[in-house]
Amino acid sequence: MTRPLPLCHPVRVAATFFWSGQAPFAPGTSGSLAALPFAWLFLWLGGWQLLLAAAVVVTLVGFWSAGRYAESLGYEDPGSVVIDEVAGQWIALLPAALDPVSFAIGFAAFRILDITKPFPASWADKKLTGALGIMLDDIFAGIYAALIVLAAQYFLLSGA
Repeated sequence: MTRPLPLCHPVRVAATFFWSGQAPFAPGTSGSLAALPFAWLFLWLGGWQLLLAAAVVVTLVGFWSAGRYAESLGYEDPGSVVIDEVAGQWIALLPAALDPVSFAIGFAAFRILDITKPFPASWADKKLTGALGIMLDDIFAGIYAALIVLAAQYFLLSGA
């Protein structure tokens, strides 16, 4: 028998990224949106290196919390788990400039790729279970989205 964790349980707080995954609709999008101001702050304070360090930390926390929270709910990949979206969104924004256009491209690219799940994200989503399955498809989507941001920066924003 499964039982949801209390609201302030550290696993729940982490897996839902401070409850942003508890949004009544589009929790994945809510999680990605909640990640944006933190990404901006990390880029502003320490550049892509600090954002990369934060992405690694949130990924490790995601591996720790996502599977435990999913198990407490009795679901393989509950929508309220959004720490995977945070990790993927921060990866997507690694090459982004500190401007709204770069962030909008990174957000849109990540959301589209997270939803459509091109290979190997689709493989990870279908074949892997537990925290690995929850986290890995978003990491792949984040890497693809980062490449799109990088290309957009080069072709659209630099005037090349």
